[in-house]
Amino acid sequence: MDSHRRGTALAAAGVSGVLLLTSCAGENGSLIGGSDGGEDAKEINIALIGWEEAVAVTHMWEVILEEKGYDVTVTEVDVAPAFQGVADGDLDLYLDMWLPVTHHEYMQEHRDRIESLGSWYDNAVLTLTVPEYMEDVRSIDDLPEYAEDLDGTIVGIEPDAGLTQVTRDQAMPGYRLEEDFELETSSGAEMMAELDEAVLAQEPVVVTLWRPHPAYAQYDLKDLDDPQGAMGGTEGLHSIGRAGFAEDYPELTDWIRNWSMNDDELASLETLTVGPGVTDPAEGARQWLARNPLFLERTLQEDAGDLEF
Repeated sequence: MDSHRRGTALAAAGVSGVLLLTSCAGENGSLIGGSDGGEDAKEINIALIGWEEAVAVTHMWEVILEEKGYDVTVTEVDVAPAFQGVADGDLDLYLDMWLPVTHHEYMQEHRDRIESLGSWYDNAVLTLTVPEYMEDVRSIDDLPEYAEDLDGTIVGIEPDAGLTQVTRDQAMPGYRLEEDFELETSSGAEMMAELDEAVLAQEPVVVTLWRPHPAYAQYDLKDLDDPQGAMGGTEGLHSIGRAGFAEDYPELTDWIRNWSMNDDELASLETLTVGPGVTDPAEGARQWLARNPLFLERTLQEDAGDLEF
């Protein structure tokens, strides 16, 4: 679930493999709708793992916070460094923690040094997925019969992703796929490229995927039945902050705890921020926010009329 590598190394953070994406709201907080919460600390560093829903909501919050007068840095990292960076206090926020399955181990490891800021989406799932034209493949149980057609490969994402761990450690042994398949790890972008190539040629392919994901709007896909429940059940997407975050940012903490999104809202945001042809996720987020003033009013608990996107 992960792509969008760009920027420069964050040496001072002590986090390996970190890339920077920085955009400033102006040294004097001159943007319309600047924060009136009285918070002294106006700088925010948000961790971003390049999963599609994370890209969408992180840039959404980047735009909102810039409009409210914050100086925002978005720091792109892999999964483990994201949690480590927040736990160490080098990163302030991470907005896409999956519980109770995908990020359970990271939460357990760092729970004493991070603050939970609540759940904003409650319908996320991990899947093994094939194109609809693979009509006879309906369940993970069916995969061994088609191992040769699939070149013995399950196309995955980053090796340290929770989805990779669940597929490798639970689904593959649970369905005895290890004899016939290898899990090919790379990145979310490379997984999507292989899926795109296979669909274009109408060739068999099986990928590790998750909902919400814009691939479901791009392609006619089918999540394989999981009678053992090896991929886990429905999960919630949560926000976390470094220790002391709520005390340092009480106004922002209230906004994040008020924040929720339904399927339609998240899907339309993803279309504008990570959909085909998108080159500027922040601009897409601005367009979405301009079209959804009621979301802003619900989240910020104030009239959004003074905000300009």
